Amino acid sequence: MCTSLLYLDASNRAYLGRTLELSLELPYLVARFPANSRLVSRAQGYPELGWVTRHAILAVTMPDAPPAPGAGFGPTDLKVIEGLNDAGLTFSMQSYPQAGGAQPSLDPGLAVLAAADLGTFLLGQCATTAEARALMAGQQVVLERIPVLGGLETPFHFALHDATGASLVIEFHRGELSLYDNPVGVMTNAPQFSWHLTNLDNYTFLSNVDHSRARFMNYDAEQPGSGIAKTGVPGSDSSVDRFIRAAYYARFAEKQADPDKAVEMVAHIMNNFDRPRGITIDPPDQGSGHLHVAGHDVQGIPTEFTSWTSLTDIERRRLYLRDSRGMNYVWLDANAQPAQFSMVPMKDLIAPAAKASF
Repeated sequence: MCTSLLYLDASNRAYLGRTLELSLELPYLVARFPANSRLVSRAQGYPELGWVTRHAILAVTMPDAPPAPGAGFGPTDLKVIEGLNDAGLTFSMQSYPQAGGAQPSLDPGLAVLAAADLGTFLLGQCATTAEARALMAGQQVVLERIPVLGGLETPFHFALHDATGASLVIEFHRGELSLYDNPVGVMTNAPQFSWHLTNLDNYTFLSNVDHSRARFMNYDAEQPGSGIAKTGVPGSDSSVDRFIRAAYYARFAEKQADPDKAVEMVAHIMNNFDRPRGITIDPPDQGSGHLHVAGHDVQGIPTEFTSWTSLTDIERRRLYLRDSRGMNYVWLDANAQPAQFSMVPMKDLIAPAAKASF
């Protein structure tokens, strides 16, 4: 469904790459939330939670419900899927169907945060993953049922990265919240994040060094070309294999000295996670489940594909985007301090231009 990874350049500057895979195209909205915005999170049965943002936010978003007839979307309606704030904190929402389940008892007299609002809540108030962890420690969070997803209990987990290269994972598993420091900066989907780290222990043999010659008894074997080092890197598009592959690329990709070259390197890395339509299909009688979104039906046999890819230059506060219609990126500046909330459909923003004006 999704792959994200952190790349560090020759000066340890941090860059984030992320793909989003679904079996359908959705009307994503790219939005700007100004600093000093007043935002609200609502969860049924609890007082609403309000906060004022300290940081401006630039994000790819989706609403959690269709708008009322004749109405549009406001900042509270939009949920951050991928975002960056003016302090250099990033936020990624990725599919995790195992999130729902029996949740710990919450105080009904206290305001709670709906988990789908974590993006605006943390990006709006925090500059680092350490601040995000501290803010989460004192906050009640509930997995609300999301109408546009057929009432599923917020089937996502969340990754954050900051300008120091620190990474944090927020994961609800069967209703129980865990906060993980992420030492590899990689996240995919199920199983639990802690399981992926344990599985990485099985790949200590991975190296980018080609061992192209060996002697077997009296026979000298020699590779006809380069590339044998990648033999042990798993190649399927399962979340388990993508996690290992992402860790490999983040570890061994050449460290660039120039920030523009580093962004190009992350783009090359993320090409290894780009999934064309039809590469894997899921016939109903033997396929896996897919996320269903109200008003957006899957046509024919489901095939997951990369709907869009984002690159984030954290130090320069730049967000690069491309969608499934092409290979060109546009980039947006998160340093901008908008005077008011604004949004634009991603499909209208993506064009073969060097820089978008939004």
